[in-house]
Amino acid sequence: MNAVIASTRAELLRLRKWPSMWVLLAAWIVLNLVFLYLFNYITVKTGGTTDMASSAPPDVLLAHMLPAAVPQVFTQGMAMFGGALMLILGALTIGSGYGWGTWKTVFTQGPSRTAALTGTLLALLTVVVGLVLTVAVVDLGVASVIAAVESESPSLPPAVAMLKALASGVLILGMWTVAGVLVGAVARGPALSVGLGLVWVLVVENLLRGVAAILEPVSVVTDFLPGTAAGSLAGSLRDFGGDTTPGVLNILGGGTSVLVLAGYIAAFALGTVWLVRRRDVI
Repeated sequence: MNAVIASTRAELLRLRKWPSMWVLLAAWIVLNLVFLYLFNYITVKTGGTTDMASSAPPDVLLAHMLPAAVPQVFTQGMAMFGGALMLILGALTIGSGYGWGTWKTVFTQGPSRTAALTGTLLALLTVVVGLVLTVAVVDLGVASVIAAVESESPSLPPAVAMLKALASGVLILGMWTVAGVLVGAVARGPALSVGLGLVWVLVVENLLRGVAAILEPVSVVTDFLPGTAAGSLAGSLRDFGGDTTPGVLNILGGGTSVLVLAGYIAAFALGTVWLVRRRDVI
């Protein structure tokens, strides 16, 4: 246990001083604000009728930008775009260690491989939780400013709904982060792992779901892919109509999505530990 705690603290120190992590986290916060609030607010003020997420009149778009709507829109971009950025973070965290020789040093002189990798996973989980909380605070702040400027209700969302959205965000981003960790361990390098991960998130799953729409038996597999589970959990938080954000789906129920995502997190984490213990003999 002491080795795990020490490894977690060491990994948190490394991540805190790593510019790449801050760039990725800042990129998601900015993209979240741009697509959820900036574009929609411009649409409302210019009298447009569509936004990036749904075909809706300006008054409906404005309602989606108020504090009470934050739990519904909070996770809408996480299923694909936010997930892709967090997958990159996980892949870089593990893959860069091979390029820098960090894992060679840890595996020969440091704690056990299980303890070292567990510490890395816990450190990344801490980053995910911190990011989700930060985005929630930023979204609530921006939504409150919009409500004040537009003389709309500043009522905050129910605590239960907000906690559900936060937990969903941690599950979605956490799953993609651990997926990146596994890909980084498989590829043993940052460039290839990032490339493979992005191809899967942005291309392969969408193609497979397209095939499933034509060949129904394929849906037995595609309905339980990582991106499908993440998109379905995000979709389960919506109670408004219109076109969904790319990656947001309504294939699985909310409870099923949670179980599938938890299963993937466990499988990816255990798979990474098993692979490194069995393969990396350095």
